[in-house]
Amino acid sequence: MKTYSIKASEISRDWYIIDAEAQPLGKLAVIIADKLMGKSKPTYTPHIDNGDYVIVKNAKNLKVTGNKFEQKIYARHSGFPGGLTELTLKEVMEKNPAIAIEAAVKGMLPKNKLQAPRLKRLKVVDGEEHPYTSENPKEIK
Repeated sequence: MKTYSIKASEISRDWYIIDAEAQPLGKLAVIIADKLMGKSKPTYTPHIDNGDYVIVKNAKNLKVTGNKFEQKIYARHSGFPGGLTELTLKEVMEKNPAIAIEAAVKGMLPKNKLQAPRLKRLKVVDGEEHPYTSENPKEIK
């Protein structure tokens, strides 16, 4: 029996929706990364991107454990001397909660050429309403 490898023409993508209010950030990121990579599909192939689309709703009501709101730091650098900017999770959540979820999911995806196209299929929405109702997303509990 030969090992089956999916072809690019055979890829079918589903849409899933997850409520961010119910789970901690890390557990949520694991579920999202799994769906974006397609690891839950029987046709998973590591070198082919056959993952699904994921919509995350209620991102502003994200739950974290411990003192992460005050202690977790997101850092970026402009490239110029003294250009380090550090924000806590609390400041990021006030500014744009999608940044926190996308950073957590990005850390859980493999660091290769498939990372960027997978992240493009992640849609984060602050509230309950989203513009992807026509895609008929399946809800993940």
